[in-house]
Amino acid sequence: MFTIAKILLPIDFSPRSTDAADAAAAVADHFASEITVLHVMAPPFDLSLATAEGARADAEQRLKEFRSNEWQNLRVKRVLLEGDPASKIVEYARSEHVDLIMMPTHGYGPFRRLLLGSITAKVLHDSSCLVWTAVHTPDAASCVHSAQPRHIACAVDLGEQSRSVLSWATRLSGEFGAKLSVVHVVASLDPRLQTYYLSPEWRGEVIDAAKAELVQAMEAAGLKGEIHIEIGSIADAIAAAAKSVQADLLLIGRSSLDGVTGRLPTNAYAIIRESPCPVLSV
Repeated sequence: MFTIAKILLPIDFSPRSTDAADAAAAVADHFASEITVLHVMAPPFDLSLATAEGARADAEQRLKEFRSNEWQNLRVKRVLLEGDPASKIVEYARSEHVDLIMMPTHGYGPFRRLLLGSITAKVLHDSSCLVWTAVHTPDAASCVHSAQPRHIACAVDLGEQSRSVLSWATRLSGEFGAKLSVVHVVASLDPRLQTYYLSPEWRGEVIDAAKAELVQAMEAAGLKGEIHIEIGSIADAIAAAAKSVQADLLLIGRSSLDGVTGRLPTNAYAIIRESPCPVLSV
């Protein structure tokens, strides 16, 4: 059993950030967590003192009123900071020993849906705690269901972080009594997309070898669940698998390394962007 004592909910008062608040409330209700609602104001470089003070007073009032009626039975802190939003979010999470950051990815639109918002991307890249991101595409699954998941999809690459991801999958599925599907993607074998080609015989051997390695990793983690070995583009194949099992939460891993290289693997951005359900990055 595990617990989530502190949840950080960064908001900008947009509809998408308020959507994430419903999921944060559901998690807080389940774990009796404390929610910190954080709003970060950009530095007022070109504003007069009176205008800056007015903007701050307005932000303080909006922050005070945010879900004030709905969350009377929850433990809530409200914090207003000034500076670069992504940096302040990461710094606050570290200094306050936050267990989980919950936030949207970006607004919708024909172009914007192709990109993760810069703030969310930096938080995913730099933070060391769990990060929950809402569905990026317009045809979103329920964020509340993802906070109380019934079916979890867990994507692993069989690299160094797979053990940690499988460990989290074990704890989460046990905590919520959720079904679990473990997904591994073998890189596309389509000769039109790659510079190499595997015969059907080699293709079968590659899949069987990946499945055997995945079974071994799951047994080591004490994990039971459906196994899905997919072939194709990593992000597309994981999204398709999550959709096919009707997952309401996708679990992916991040590197344990901090520093210049950050913690988020290259494919994670695309996975989060294409996922049909919210993603928990561990």
